Amino acid sequence: MIDIDRPDDPQALADLYEANGWGDGLPVIAPTVDRVDAMLAGLTGEVDPDHLVATLPPRSGQATLRVIAINAVLAGCEPRQFPVLVAAVQALNDPDLNLRGVNATTHPVAPLLIVHGEAALRGGFNSGLGAFGPGSRANATTGRAVRLMLNHVAGATPGPGDASTQGGPAKYSYCVAENLEESPWGSLATDAGVTAPSAVTVHCGEAPHNVHDMESADPAAILDKVASTMVSFGANNAPISQGEFFVALCPEHAAACADDGWNRRHVASYLFNRARINVGEMRNAFALRAWAPWMQRLSDSDDMPMTEHPDNIKVFVVGGAGKHSSVIPSWGMTRAVTVPVHSGAPGTPDSEEGKES
Repeated sequence: MIDIDRPDDPQALADLYEANGWGDGLPVIAPTVDRVDAMLAGLTGEVDPDHLVATLPPRSGQATLRVIAINAVLAGCEPRQFPVLVAAVQALNDPDLNLRGVNATTHPVAPLLIVHGEAALRGGFNSGLGAFGPGSRANATTGRAVRLMLNHVAGATPGPGDASTQGGPAKYSYCVAENLEESPWGSLATDAGVTAPSAVTVHCGEAPHNVHDMESADPAAILDKVASTMVSFGANNAPISQGEFFVALCPEHAAACADDGWNRRHVASYLFNRARINVGEMRNAFALRAWAPWMQRLSDSDDMPMTEHPDNIKVFVVGGAGKHSSVIPSWGMTRAVTVPVHSGAPGTPDSEEGKES
């Protein structure tokens, strides 16, 4: 929270934040006491503003509920999106996500939020047409609030805390909702073992790589194009066998697969077998390789998959009409994390609803 003479003067606020090295370069909303209290009220039950939710590297910043609420106000969030943001910060704290590495790498990695279930509806998140683009306040501001948390709390500012060579637009805001209404396979969160009515997945990856197929009804033909998008020497995943790929299928591509009897695991298995590259060429391209032991034993004449196991290929449905899907490679040395979204403040009875199975 801040104390300036004119907290609602956009220019005065912008000048203050620029002078202190705060923010993301875009206009912000003043985090006054009333606004922060209203944001905290987005959680049910008795809220302790000083409850510690996460400690975020590299600066080991303390992400209390109050601090999260301040950044939510700055970003323009509504209180109804606050439970998703709190859950996302909890996910960032998971060791498997490797936030220290994500923030320190020269790769243009950014945390993607995928909101699942009831929280997506309550929060007004867009899962349909243009979900990755502008136009949805919930998507834009919640993704932006995560970035502000990384800047202000984790210390991931360009230079001392974020070494990304060129940066990337996904570092401003990266948030969508899973299109469950048009998914033939249910929620990706359930596959991750989270059966709560609401959940959020955080996947640290690149911006989406488009896959275009306007003509095919055959799942194999569609997925061959997806596989071709996955195969790239330039992807950070290429020399790192544990790397994950998130495959965001549009509803029409997903329906074509489901109509032919393919489930989510079938899609991932097919892509694992089709997204392959020559071993010798890969060895020539990378002197430093983090391969699974069985990959090390392959001959130069063999072809190898872009990741060591089909489970590293995560398939979900997002978007609206039109036959465009996308591939989101990871940074490589990170694992996606899925957590329940609770309506109640952490540590209260409401926060225990719908635990992980």
